[in-house]
Amino acid sequence: MSTANQSKAPFTLPALPYESNALEPHITANTLSFHHGKHHNAYVTNLNKLVEGTDLASLSLEDIMKKTAGVADKAGIFNNAAQIWNHTFYWHSMKPNGGGAPTGAIAEKINAAFGSYDKFKEAFASAAATQFGSGWAWLVSDNGTLKIVKTGNAECPLTTGVKPILTIDVWEHAYYLDFQNRRPDYIATFLDKLVNWDFANSNL
Repeated sequence: MSTANQSKAPFTLPALPYESNALEPHITANTLSFHHGKHHNAYVTNLNKLVEGTDLASLSLEDIMKKTAGVADKAGIFNNAAQIWNHTFYWHSMKPNGGGAPTGAIAEKINAAFGSYDKFKEAFASAAATQFGSGWAWLVSDNGTLKIVKTGNAECPLTTGVKPILTIDVWEHAYYLDFQNRRPDYIATFLDKLVNWDFANSNL
């Protein structure tokens, strides 16, 4: 994804792929002003400070993630780099008037992997709802086969050799202003009203 794979530091905050009110009433401009304008931007600011003057400053975001994943003394760098990447991917995983059953190649892949869209939807919603604390649920391609995985905090399946296709952010700041503690309602809204299957098809 070109918007997430920035060439090297200093990194910049990627623009949203739609207006800040475009996902209303499901996700409000108020939520996006905090989530994109404050949280996502803070990761960019932090990463630039952390890599300044180091050999990592010449690497792409994805290469920084791969080089620092699981390295204890680079945890701060990984967390900020991965959160920039994860959030950019998440914004593109949604679109105005999205949601519902997919079409095209992604629909065929989902039917092959899960049996039906309804079974996929149930499994994806369960993964997102049962991710304890902060994290993400992902649809990924593992050697061409679709799977659902969940990750904690800033972890990203990209670093494990699988290809992210879609994600939902289940950190509380992603939904709390609009849904309060009702994470399952947010997940259902994501699947029914927001998910961007065009983006998923482009990632296959």
